[in-house]
Amino acid sequence: MNRFLIPLAAFVALLVFLYVGLGLNPREVPSPFIGKPAPAFELARLHAPDERFAQKDMAGKVWLLNVWASWCVACREEHPVLVELAKRKTLPIVGLNYKDEPADAKAWLARFGDPYQLSVTDRDGRVGIDYGVYGVPESFLIDRQGVIRYKQIGPITPEALEKKILPLARELEKS
Repeated sequence: MNRFLIPLAAFVALLVFLYVGLGLNPREVPSPFIGKPAPAFELARLHAPDERFAQKDMAGKVWLLNVWASWCVACREEHPVLVELAKRKTLPIVGLNYKDEPADAKAWLARFGDPYQLSVTDRDGRVGIDYGVYGVPESFLIDRQGVIRYKQIGPITPEALEKKILPLARELEKS
């Protein structure tokens, strides 16, 4: 009898783990960067390569860093949401153009609209690596002190924007 109970108990335990795992949202992978200062960077601006931008230039502001690329299919899905957000002028958006050719990125923005206060180029992907980017698009909500408060893996959906990002941004603006 015991020789059947141990395999049965192990099978039931595996089923429980599978059930719990299937209920998790893959876009909500815990990030070790939440609650920590955003990694420092200084990069050339996409539309003005002679000018530089650093994350410290946003000190005192709550802002969204959006990692995107012209070759990214999911970025096209997310882009209309960012364009609408930019029209509201409630949250500054800085684009981090990831592993992309500047000419391709500029053409993409000209075609689909430019929601960014500015974009910087991360051609070799080092800044993306510093931020723990798994793939594009990814976005980081950064507070007035330069601390990452939220990470969105994958496209920002209207629901994520309205239920998570904007309420948290409003709360951060108050503090």
